[in-house]
Amino acid sequence: MKLYGTTWTRREIEARVGRIEQIGGVRRYRCSEGPEAGTEMIQVRTGGGLAYWVSPSKGLDISLAEYGGVPISWQSGNGDVHPAFYDAGDDEWLRTASGGLLMTCGLTQVGSPCAEAGRKFGLHGRIHHTPARHVSVVAEWLGDEYEMRIRGVMEETSIFGEQLRLTRTISSRLGDNRLNIDDTVENIGFQPCPHMMLYHVNFGFPLLAEHTVVELPAARVSSRDAAGDLDSIRTWQAPDPGWREQVYDHLLLPDAHRDKWPVVAIRNPDFPCPAAGTRQISAELSWDPATLPRFVQWRMPGAGVHALGIEPSNCFVSGRAEERSKGTLRMLGPGETVIYRLQLNIR
Repeated sequence: MKLYGTTWTRREIEARVGRIEQIGGVRRYRCSEGPEAGTEMIQVRTGGGLAYWVSPSKGLDISLAEYGGVPISWQSGNGDVHPAFYDAGDDEWLRTASGGLLMTCGLTQVGSPCAEAGRKFGLHGRIHHTPARHVSVVAEWLGDEYEMRIRGVMEETSIFGEQLRLTRTISSRLGDNRLNIDDTVENIGFQPCPHMMLYHVNFGFPLLAEHTVVELPAARVSSRDAAGDLDSIRTWQAPDPGWREQVYDHLLLPDAHRDKWPVVAIRNPDFPCPAAGTRQISAELSWDPATLPRFVQWRMPGAGVHALGIEPSNCFVSGRAEERSKGTLRMLGPGETVIYRLQLNIR
């Protein structure tokens, strides 16, 4: 493995530590007070600077993420609220959404609240507030590489309704500032089922600063709002108390991403690193466009909600009813599966 600028064998590392957790590893925690009480967390430290907290209580989504002890993700004012407080109606999702590096939206509804065939669907669906079953944490040597994996299963089911299962694996290696997300969604029912999926990946201060640059892949871009400024989607700015969120839809150009994954790179030339002043870092999010052909850019440089969301998806965010009316609603047949793959790399 490559660690601290040197290539090591397993035995060379083991000779230098009492336990591998001295360098990095995985630990499990449980929150103990307020609306977060009972929420479980799994901390992953790669030893290369990247650390992140995965919550089995909330869909194996990722809360705080840090590089060198400095946050790169955005945290909502709600904190890591226990899912028992979740209200699925209308936009009540906003009261218990954690923010963090990843909030998964779906599995049968993404975006604005809507009604369809007599059923009401709230903002962004239920999966972010669905606790995981069969959670396993594995940290093991694979030759001279030390790999850490978290795996679990979430199900969105209803009697006479949807029967979808999400199996998620999150993995990193010691000394490597990358995390991988590998998801499989399966229709375990016996009727076709609507399936909407969006990965709400959230970046925040101090990665986001006035000199931060956002590099975007080739896509057709449109603004949800008439006031949307396409010139601003590659820049950032100081907090503005009067700012209203802006949402941009990006439809990837297939020819540009036929042989490679699209990458959104957030580059800060003066990221604060303790004991080392500042340095340039890049947070690079990439994903498989075969199953995630779109992404949404949520731009919110407001005061108090100061966040940039990059959201690979199989839909946009107008809600299930509109996707169906446009003929773009993804349907999963009985027994059908779809695989999603994403990677975050900190350089």
